[in-house]
Amino acid sequence: MTDESDGRVRGASPEQRDAREHAHSRDRLDPLEHHIVIPRTARYYTLGRADAAVEQLWLVCHGYSQLASRFITYFNTLVDARRCIVAPEALSRFYLDASSSGTHATARVGASWMTREDRLHEIDDQAHYLDAVIAEVRAQLAHDPSECVVLGFSQGAATAARWAVRTSMRVDRLVLWGGLLPPDLELATHGARLARMRLTLVAGSRDEYIAPAMLDAETARIERAGVPCSRMMFDGGHRLDRTVLRALAEDAT
Repeated sequence: MTDESDGRVRGASPEQRDAREHAHSRDRLDPLEHHIVIPRTARYYTLGRADAAVEQLWLVCHGYSQLASRFITYFNTLVDARRCIVAPEALSRFYLDASSSGTHATARVGASWMTREDRLHEIDDQAHYLDAVIAEVRAQLAHDPSECVVLGFSQGAATAARWAVRTSMRVDRLVLWGGLLPPDLELATHGARLARMRLTLVAGSRDEYIAPAMLDAETARIERAGVPCSRMMFDGGHRLDRTVLRALAEDAT
């Protein structure tokens, strides 16, 4: 006799039930994972004119839950006729909160570069995306800029670092702000490429994610691999600082 609630045979021993359930499990089909490459629309923001006068091109990657339109405003004091700032926006947007009514009509929106889910394809997509953005901006210039600076903040630091070592485009300086080199970026493999850049780590003295000791340890690890690495600290938390940005810009000139 069958128990209609779960299909088990009444009176069957535990061993018999296990055998029947195992047989049923063999009949189940596991889902097959597929991937497809599609065209999609992404957006990026710029400050400064991309024209013949540009000598410095900055690619800046925002942090988790930020949007490029707000992030790029931190760099407005750096812009002059010689400098153009480019801020691509991460491809995955999401609502940060909901209104008291429970709807998203007025909720803030942020973006994320990736999660752990399907991460290798996410990393590949990031690289192709950033290549396309810089290629489009460079096509507007009469000549290649004399310096290309890549800056990543927080989650964007990993994105910036991965792109900097993978791209065929020249990167002269890499700034990781409030973030470290991602664990998958092995210095034994990518150290030579990093050594051709000016690598700088930046963090606030009260950064809740990157403590001063972590910054010291990361700097030492990078230098042991033969990669020159400088570090900068400022009085503050997990945020950008316009005074430090100005110092970086003047030092890059």
